[in-house]
Amino acid sequence: MGGGLLVGGGGLGLLIAVVYLLMGGDPASLSGGTSTPGKPYQESAQEAERREFASVVLADTETVWKGLFQRMGRTYREPKLVLFTDSIQGACGFASAAVGPFYCPEDSKLYIDLGFFDVLADRLGAKGDFARAYVVAHEVGHHIQNLLGTMDKVQGERRRLSEAEYNRLSVRLELQADFYAGVWAHHARSMASIDEEDIREAIEAASAIGDDTLQSRSGGNVVPDSFTHGTSEQRARWFLRGWETGDPAQGDTFRAGRL
Repeated sequence: MGGGLLVGGGGLGLLIAVVYLLMGGDPASLSGGTSTPGKPYQESAQEAERREFASVVLADTETVWKGLFQRMGRTYREPKLVLFTDSIQGACGFASAAVGPFYCPEDSKLYIDLGFFDVLADRLGAKGDFARAYVVAHEVGHHIQNLLGTMDKVQGERRRLSEAEYNRLSVRLELQADFYAGVWAHHARSMASIDEEDIREAIEAASAIGDDTLQSRSGGNVVPDSFTHGTSEQRARWFLRGWETGDPAQGDTFRAGRL
C-alpha cells in the first residue's frame, strides 16, 4: 500500500521497540490487525475490555468534536479506529507495534496497538483509565489537524526542510495534538465524571512519552535536535492548556513563541 505520512508513533520507537520485545507480545489482531497464518485468533477478556474502552472514548470524542466543529461552521467527519497487536498494514504502509499508536491521514484511521497500554502502565509508570483515554484523544487530535488542513501544510514543508528543521515542526504538530486532547477532556467533563485524578493520569501519560524521557530511558543521550514529539514538560503543559481553556483556537503551537 501507500507510504503516506504516519503521525504520532515514530517518537516512541526508541524505547518501545526494546520494551515490546522484552514483553514478548503474540502476533494476533483486533479489528483489522494481523494474525499468525494458520492460527485462528481468539480475543482475550482483557483485550475485549480494552477494545470496548477505546471505542467508548472514541465515541465521546466524536460527540465533543462534532459540537466544536459546528461552532466553527464546519462538518466533523468521524475517524475509524483500528486496534491491533504485533503489526498492521494500512494506507500509510506497514507498521509494527514498536511504532506505538499512530494516525494515518491517508485513510483517516487511528491505529492503536493494545499492547501499548501495558507498556504505558507497566514500563512507563502511567497507569489508569484516563492515561489510556489520553492516548486515544491524542490520535484523534491528529485527525482534527487532518480535517483542518494543518497536516497537509506540515507535510508540504517536509521536502524543503532539513531533518532537524522538520523535527522541530513535527514537535509543534504533536504538541497541538496534545492540546486538542486536553480540549476534548475539558468538554467531556460535562458529560462524564472526569475529575482531577483523571487529569493527573493524563498528565502522567503525556510526561511518560516525552522525547527527553524516552531517550533517557533508552540509555542513550538526550538529543534535542532529534525530538519529534516534544519534552515531557511541553506535552503535559499543552494538554493542560487545552483542558483549562477548552478553546481550539488557543492551541496554535505553530505561532507560539514558547513551546
